[in-house]
Amino acid sequence: MQPFIQFASVSKSFGSLTVIDSLNLTIHQGEFLSLLGPSGSGKTTILMMLAGFERPTQGTITLDGTRIDQLPPHRREMGVVFQNYALFPHMTVAENVAFPLEMKRLPRAEIAQKVDRALDMVRLGHLKHRRPSQLSGGQQQRVALTRALVFEPRVILMDEPLGALDKQLREHMQLEIRELHKRLGLTIVFVTHDQSEALTMSDRIAVFNAGRIEQIDSPHAVYDTPRTRFVAQFIGETNLIEAEVVNVQEEHATIALGDGLTARVRTGPELEPGQKAWFSLRPERMRLGANPAGGNVLDMVITDCIYHGDHMRVQLARGNFSFTARCERLAGNWTVGAPVVVSFDPRDCTVLAP
Repeated sequence: MQPFIQFASVSKSFGSLTVIDSLNLTIHQGEFLSLLGPSGSGKTTILMMLAGFERPTQGTITLDGTRIDQLPPHRREMGVVFQNYALFPHMTVAENVAFPLEMKRLPRAEIAQKVDRALDMVRLGHLKHRRPSQLSGGQQQRVALTRALVFEPRVILMDEPLGALDKQLREHMQLEIRELHKRLGLTIVFVTHDQSEALTMSDRIAVFNAGRIEQIDSPHAVYDTPRTRFVAQFIGETNLIEAEVVNVQEEHATIALGDGLTARVRTGPELEPGQKAWFSLRPERMRLGANPAGGNVLDMVITDCIYHGDHMRVQLARGNFSFTARCERLAGNWTVGAPVVVSFDPRDCTVLAP
């Protein structure tokens, strides 16, 4: 597939501080790509360079084969949605949405038609004469999104656009943006530090750490097969334990977890006998009181049970070795201090070289 947006050896420094280090990144047309990472990992700086508000210290950025890193923001054909919405408080909803079209000096009749069509698309046509202060947070967010869409940009850039919304409204807006992306075939670059948001909305996720991409993959692959310890820890929750490789076969390896416990896991090309490695297992992949054929079986003791409404979190231990399991609320009557059999499939484990 022909690259639509391409970062080639892009670095960005502020004085002696390097924020982005030799970034190579390809974004495809019509793709929803999330840039995910902790604060200070460089994801917003990438968005600002793409929008034209920052320039790379080194490297080039191209859009559909044309270099854009030297162009001013208004010549890049990109719509930008910020966390604080950046709406003009003295303008009505319709006037806010019309602003980028007026900057392009389109005829008034065409502007009115485009504004009405865009507001109807996000179900805000009945509010077009209100000012931003008369709208809810979710409505303001939809106005900001509509203003970014109305001039039909080639790319939509979103910087933590849902961060100021409450949980229920944020989840609703996630689905609305996802539906608009699919219906209009938009290319969206979405910055977030919310793992759940990235997993819900994205075609691919680029996980950033200290200015570098740790992994770029589908949400399924990033969650189920993390390639680094950082990704395993940052995406969702996992039991991450330092282990030692005992032996390596064609498809599986045996590792020593500690306190006499061993487990069979999927092997990888980096694993060698005697090597230290990191063992990762998601809490929801564990089964309590089950003993499947061909799976790993560990004898442990329940040390705590924590109620979470739709599920229970069960803390397990054996000597200095501990696990956290996530279970359906009605899956069993677990008692603190009781022994329990813990099982999991070798395919559900990830072992990472140090």
